[in-house]
Amino acid sequence: MIRTLLSAALTAGGLASAALMPASGDTRGGATYLGTYVWHEKWRNFGGFSALKLAADGLAFTTLSDRSTLVTGHLVRDASGVVTAVEADTHVWLRDRGGRHLVGERADSEGLAVGSDGTIWISFEGIARVRQEGRDGALPFLLPNSPDFARMRDNASLEALAVDADDVLYTIPELPFRGEDDFPVYRLRDGAWDIAFRIPQRDGFAVSDADIGPDGRFYILERDFTGLGFRSRVRRMHMDGSAEEILLTTQTGTHDNLEGLAVWNDGQSLRATMIADDNLRFFQQTEIVDYRLPD
Repeated sequence: MIRTLLSAALTAGGLASAALMPASGDTRGGATYLGTYVWHEKWRNFGGFSALKLAADGLAFTTLSDRSTLVTGHLVRDASGVVTAVEADTHVWLRDRGGRHLVGERADSEGLAVGSDGTIWISFEGIARVRQEGRDGALPFLLPNSPDFARMRDNASLEALAVDADDVLYTIPELPFRGEDDFPVYRLRDGAWDIAFRIPQRDGFAVSDADIGPDGRFYILERDFTGLGFRSRVRRMHMDGSAEEILLTTQTGTHDNLEGLAVWNDGQSLRATMIADDNLRFFQQTEIVDYRLPD
């Protein structure tokens, strides 16, 4: 998140922004709005969620805050599939290789991917890097770097992380390199990052998250802060960047700051579940939003 400018603008206009939010989705595209649940917890530093991943059933979840808190739990859905409650099981503060809590610039965790065996990877924005979380008490370790990561814009680097069915990782910066007009999609293969394809930047949107759906296609969630509130957009394409579709574009204030995306199949159709980053501001909220996607 481009935190400095966004935070200042939200502070100045946050109450007006919150007042704009309607009770239902106000959108363009083929996606159908299903519902919104506002999630509250009493633990310290709850909120700031920047990534979301769901199990195949759309119930078990893992979410990540941009203050290095990792949360797991289950969503409760009604008969129509709309979220009615959140049951959080664990919430832990990420630690470094020395076992210390991540703080400061090193703690800006943004992207999340969960592999087929439950392995968790996290991308960071303050100091651009990707790491794999340890399991059963093991410490995390850094994945190989790319020379491009150090050249990315300050506070606008590795925002999105996704993994395919073969556990190949993909990551995207929040903004293109200066002077360029597309987002490079980095892929980790044989211990090195290459650029799998590029996605054109359109209409001033920045990348918030990415996921690879059960259909094998690449989905990106994008966000634009207009000064009065947020617009959100979901695009879909093949794994080479071709056949791009815009599935959803919301008007300003339809939702809060949607930053996490999970694409799954409810047995009848594709679904997109998204989570909002409330920036730990009292006038924002942690929304969990569901849309049905076209095939």
